[in-house]
Amino acid sequence: MTVRQLGVFICAGLLLALPARAGAGDTLVLNTGVRAPYTQPDRSGFLDRLVAEVFRRIGMKAEVQVYEASERAMQNANGGIDDGIAMRIKGLEAQYPNLIRVPEKVIDNDFVAYSRKHNFPTRNWDALAYYHVAHIIGWKVFENALGERKDVTRVRNVEQLFELLRQDRADVILYERWQGLWWSRQMALEARLLEPPLASQEMFIYLHRKHEPLVGKVATTLAAMKKDGSYKRLFDETLAPLAARR
Repeated sequence: MTVRQLGVFICAGLLLALPARAGAGDTLVLNTGVRAPYTQPDRSGFLDRLVAEVFRRIGMKAEVQVYEASERAMQNANGGIDDGIAMRIKGLEAQYPNLIRVPEKVIDNDFVAYSRKHNFPTRNWDALAYYHVAHIIGWKVFENALGERKDVTRVRNVEQLFELLRQDRADVILYERWQGLWWSRQMALEARLLEPPLASQEMFIYLHRKHEPLVGKVATTLAAMKKDGSYKRLFDETLAPLAARR
């Protein structure tokens, strides 16, 4: 084997060793750690459909890829392994400098309380003072607000969270609005969503800096979808029915 042939052989081997990525080729991949009802295995979730439609309107294909670990998702987007992030809070660019935020928001994430036996207005965090509360470890919006309260149970995942409510081992659990409604239905649990939200955060698409020319187009297209009714149609078909089933 000549040196030239050996070099070709080695290069081919390295290419084969590279990990395959969903959406390779001309399909952009925006990642997320958010699951149902925002994303679904058959790509019928609100975020799945919204991302696909936004990019379709600017003449491109895009899909959402779900990661178990949110930190891995952000690192992959910042490193250019993925093309961006489908839905995150404002300010990521401070820690991940290769990410550019699309200024038009995707949605507001409402952080709310659920209860089986209690019904009271949640106008502020003090409304929870007389109740045993539970939330998932790592949700900073809840950890920061509740501080060092001793009567707070922290669990590892959403199944454990709603199981606490089912077994009356917590008066109130804290979660996000639409994911909580979806899990209540999945677990056949009569969980009352308390209003108003305890907190709300705007959520945005981020693109890797290599796609900077697309940022303005994505923002304009998303805003146009909100004006022409197509955004509301997606919302009504994917998220709104969960509220109607309460």
